[in-house]
Amino acid sequence: MANLFQTLTNTVKHWYIPLIFGILFLICGFYVFSVPLATYVTLSIFFSVSFLFSGITEIFFSIQNCKSLQGWGWFLVSGLLTTAIGVYLIAYPQISMSILPFVVGFTLLFRSFQLLGFAFDLKSMRIMSWGNVALASVGGIIFSLLLIFNPIFTGISLVTLTGVSFIFMGIASIMLALDLRKVKKIPGKVSQELRDRIKSIQDEIDHVKK
Repeated sequence: MANLFQTLTNTVKHWYIPLIFGILFLICGFYVFSVPLATYVTLSIFFSVSFLFSGITEIFFSIQNCKSLQGWGWFLVSGLLTTAIGVYLIAYPQISMSILPFVVGFTLLFRSFQLLGFAFDLKSMRIMSWGNVALASVGGIIFSLLLIFNPIFTGISLVTLTGVSFIFMGIASIMLALDLRKVKKIPGKVSQELRDRIKSIQDEIDHVKK
């Protein structure tokens, strides 16, 4: 109930930031397919810049929406983690191919779980397309796990799993952004009188809980 009140009375800020994430990770995914295994390690530089940029912008997004989104803390944690991974990859650009898939895999796995959590938040907000975000997130989780826990890869499967993981996460982020855009429009359709009444009801509920 509180989540519904929050949706009706607050406006999501910078909904397009997850869209930028999605496009960025789609680019990463398709770019991975164009890189031969012999130069796979050089991707750490590309990943480091991508993770660093997405991490910093995600931290900004979470702070801006701390009063609008119930799960803003997950964005903050994800932003801090992704930024840390980006810094790590910049500090160690020659990271071995045996380690890089684990670093990338765990990062994508966490972000996929994060997006899955937001899919259920969208469900509680009565956004009908939440299932699309959930399905894309599950796809990201599956391929991230394959990337992490299967130590025996041929050259093609290593590149494929990395690329597909990025693509699924990119799709989920884009879908989340489009759904957040729908959430952003909801308060504009609610009259100020109704907002005040909703706020009054919420205050009464909070008072009873105390």
